[in-house]
Amino acid sequence: MNKDESIRFASRYLEDLLSFFGINVAVSSTIDDEVIQLSVPSTSLNSLLIGRNADNLRALQHIVSMALVSKEAEVTRVSVDVANYKRQRADRISEKAEGWIKKVRETGQSMEINLNAADRRIVHKVAQDYSDIETHSEGEGRERKLIISKIKIRDE
Repeated sequence: MNKDESIRFASRYLEDLLSFFGINVAVSSTIDDEVIQLSVPSTSLNSLLIGRNADNLRALQHIVSMALVSKEAEVTRVSVDVANYKRQRADRISEKAEGWIKKVRETGQSMEINLNAADRRIVHKVAQDYSDIETHSEGEGRERKLIISKIKIRDE
């Protein structure tokens, strides 16, 4: 299954999955950095689809991704967003990241923050705009943390 077929399949598969919950909506789809982006419009069941800590959203992503893997699709990574939940969350994390970076720049003290992988990625992207700040992740699994620090200038 080529890239375009993968996108169409993922979109249809999610629409079919949602119909089991009585949600009959058109799922919009795009591809960005080899990740199929599926967007579900707002419905009365947003909270059910998102779930606590977005667990249901991640489960939907996993199900669609595994369906793509079973079809030997060219693209198997999937991101599902319901009612722009992820976009709004990314905006909030970006704002927090700006504050964390400001604090590190003012104090010179590194910060260690517990974030999930998606949120760490957002902070890494924000930090790229600062030439005097670096970020990296340390640890394994759920214990993985993001470190924000000032770049140490070496004397030549």
